[in-house]
Amino acid sequence: MPQMRRSTLAALALSILAAAPLAAQAPAARQTVVGEGQRITATLSPGIRVGNQLWASGQLGTSPTDTTIAGQTTRSLENTEKVFKAAGTTLAAAATKCTVFLTDVKDFQGMNQAYTKFFPSNPPARSTVVVAALVVPGAKVELECQGVIPQ
Repeated sequence: MPQMRRSTLAALALSILAAAPLAAQAPAARQTVVGEGQRITATLSPGIRVGNQLWASGQLGTSPTDTTIAGQTTRSLENTEKVFKAAGTTLAAAATKCTVFLTDVKDFQGMNQAYTKFFPSNPPARSTVVVAALVVPGAKVELECQGVIPQ
C-alpha cells in the first residue's frame, strides 16, 4: 500500500508540473477586426480575433443592381474576405468553418457555384441553413466564417 501511494503521488506531481506552463500563459487578448470599407456599430463587430483564431460576422451581399444568388454570394464572400485580410490572412488559407443562410432552398446550386470559386480546393467545413428571412429586405444569402490564422 505505501508503494501505491508513492507512485500515485509521483504521478500527480508530474501531471501538476506538466500543466504548470499552460496555467502560466495569459489568455490571448480579444481584438476587433475591421475590413476595408467596413465599420463597427453599437451592436456588431465585423470580426473578432483571439490569438490565431478569427470569427467573421455574417456578411450580406445585397446590391441594388444584382439580385442574383450568385452575385449576392460573391459579394458576401468578398465582404468576408475583407475581414480575413484585415486579420492578415485570406479565406482560402484560414477558413475552417462557414455557415450559409439561404432564404430559398432553390438557390443552393447557384450559391454553391459562386462559393466554390473562393474555395477551389480544400474547402472549409460548412453548414447550409434555410431561413424564413434575413435582416435586409431582398437579401438571399448571408455567410459567416471562422478560421485559424496560419503561423
